[in-house]
Amino acid sequence: MGLNPNSLKNTSAYKILSSFFDDGVFSEIDSLLSSKDGYAEAITAFGTVDGVPCYAFAQNSDVSKGAMSKAQSKKITRLYDMAKTTGAPIVAFYDSIGGNLSDGCDILSSYGEVLKKSIELSGIVPQISVVLGTCLGTSALTAVCSDFLIMKKDATLSVDTLGTNADAEYNFKNGVANTICDSDEECIEKAKKFLSYFPSNNLEQSPIYSDFSESTDDGKCMAHFLADEDSTFGFNKGLSKDVGTAFGRIGGMTVGFVTTKGTDIDENATKKIVKMVSFCDAFSIPIVTTLNAKAFTTLEYAKKVACAYAEATTAKISVISGEAYGAAYIALSGACANSDIVFALDNAVVSPISPKAAAYVLDNEKLSVPVSEQEQIANDFVSSKLNAENAAEFGLIDEVVEKSQLRNKVISALNMLVSKRVSTLPKKHNTIY
Repeated sequence: MGLNPNSLKNTSAYKILSSFFDDGVFSEIDSLLSSKDGYAEAITAFGTVDGVPCYAFAQNSDVSKGAMSKAQSKKITRLYDMAKTTGAPIVAFYDSIGGNLSDGCDILSSYGEVLKKSIELSGIVPQISVVLGTCLGTSALTAVCSDFLIMKKDATLSVDTLGTNADAEYNFKNGVANTICDSDEECIEKAKKFLSYFPSNNLEQSPIYSDFSESTDDGKCMAHFLADEDSTFGFNKGLSKDVGTAFGRIGGMTVGFVTTKGTDIDENATKKIVKMVSFCDAFSIPIVTTLNAKAFTTLEYAKKVACAYAEATTAKISVISGEAYGAAYIALSGACANSDIVFALDNAVVSPISPKAAAYVLDNEKLSVPVSEQEQIANDFVSSKLNAENAAEFGLIDEVVEKSQLRNKVISALNMLVSKRVSTLPKKHNTIY
């Protein structure tokens, strides 16, 4: 056919990959593989991103509108196989009208092979999907099976080939898209940002940086106080604002933050927490949880969070920054959570049930006073019996610290836990869903 790969250099996919890889330099894989009578509808390649090896593919909307074909499937599945053997992350750029119907029923096999390879690599190498244009049907299913998904604001993503509920804002609010960007360039930079916090695979240590600045307490949340200056990178903000999830660095060490903010933990907050804990555990990224939560809105959500923390064997540090009651304490900081160390600020409150209810149960005689005086007596009980020092005496907290000392304490704990390894009983998976 005399196909010339140089003729692709002005196409959308080539430009995307040139912007993504360092200095625009990358090596193509199967560059001359053809689809029917022309080029395959995607470019697959490898190169470096901030000096770290990475694989990527970009569907080429300038070639048959990026339609999935047997040839495209062959190129992408080979890319996944190479990532599996070398242990390098994969970034996928989606922009396609769907499947090439001229392939007939074979298109189902093509889609199935790509999806299978992606699922097989889950938890082995980090996978990031970037939706820059149209991504519908089975392509959308493959895209959402990645670890993190970035969408351009005018892109579409839906398993429904008609594009029902496909806009970026809808997917962002439902937690399918982890972040939304205004342009191709911003999407590419966000993908690079994600990669900078991840190890290349599940056998490598998470990145450690020697060049960092002390934190600055901006008053927003405990994660910003603990993290190195300008190192936090939040996501899934559209799903829930009651719980924050972010990557960041503490003393140069990469960590995942889970931050509760004083409200009850509902369904969307649970989704954020479980996803973060699961990903960090798969790639041995330490989890720093700052706990200020009274309850879960349902027992089902408490079960999911408790299971995620209990199963995670990566390093886990909990900081009780406010109130920690009952199931919230147990699931995110207690023995069930298998926390390696639990710190608490001196104003923290730890209670098996609502503090006022505890006062009525445990200090009932003192509450046989006029109703107008009961509030003060209950508050006195909380401050004297349910404070951090009392919880430490019962072994619920390892150390009570002042806020000014907390960051150094966490850094010290991370240094000790950096080589943590845990062997678990053999099993395929748990049965708690």
